[in-house]
Amino acid sequence: MSNLFESIKQKVSGKGISIVLPEGTDERILTAADRLAKEDVLKPILIGNVQNVKEKASSLGLELQGVEILDPSTYKEMDQLVASFVERRKGKATEEQARKALLDPNYFGTMLVYANIAHGLVSGATHSTADTVRPALQIIKTKPGVTKTSGVFIMVREDEKYVFADCAINIAPNSQDLAEIAIESAKTAKLFDIDPKIAMLSFSTKGSAKSPETEKVAEAVKIAKELAPELTLDGEFQFDAAFVPSVAKSKAPDSVIQGDANTFVFPSLEAGNIGYKIAQRLGNFEAIGPILQGLNMPVNDLSRGCNSEDVYKLSIITAAQSL
Repeated sequence: MSNLFESIKQKVSGKGISIVLPEGTDERILTAADRLAKEDVLKPILIGNVQNVKEKASSLGLELQGVEILDPSTYKEMDQLVASFVERRKGKATEEQARKALLDPNYFGTMLVYANIAHGLVSGATHSTADTVRPALQIIKTKPGVTKTSGVFIMVREDEKYVFADCAINIAPNSQDLAEIAIESAKTAKLFDIDPKIAMLSFSTKGSAKSPETEKVAEAVKIAKELAPELTLDGEFQFDAAFVPSVAKSKAPDSVIQGDANTFVFPSLEAGNIGYKIAQRLGNFEAIGPILQGLNMPVNDLSRGCNSEDVYKLSIITAAQSL
């Protein structure tokens, strides 16, 4: 784990990448921001009343040197942000509604990213996933060719690293969704120095069972190969056929994946969420994430049960996604 983050830190350190942390008076956020600034890994931007943030930091013995604090209620460039928000929402928000929305720290922070004042955003220590993701979907939006954002976990155990997707966002992805998730997951894998070998998972291997569920995954494989023929990708696979060479040899002898998959795309959120938690709890893997992918600019969601180390790590990952 330490080697993994050392590699990512080296990619982003000293490059002046700024990350917005909207929950500026939370102890975990403040502790992580102070550490990130001291180490010159990135430039944290805290959102909140300046005096309140400084008082809270002082009570924790933190200096916040190198940390910027912005208050939406006194922000000098608010008029420009409001106009940009109204334009981005294309008639779905009046100027008055925009001004009110941008007093919300998540909307304000997301607009800072959209306006290129910051490179990415990390929230969720005290907000729900919806509170973090909704502004991103409304303002930053998904990349061209991507219809939905998705959430991946990097599963780490000593020297082993795997990507599990989608374990956080899309409840019942269709074939097009699964194909897009696979392609975006390959990009995330490379961020963590994983050469992606992608398995599209099911309860069937290469037609061993036939149902709408298995055919959905088989169609996703076809779409993904058309969209990104350069990727090492195949399916549909049962997990053992994707992960165990002897099973792959028996069940899928002609596949480009021969028990060496490292990036796994689950057929539903139900399967993905259960799968990563089994690996975490029974396999003693550390689950890093969820890392949101498919957005034009990086926004990531913390668990409300996070600690300062989680904030620190996810901020560094978000900075790396901005490169």
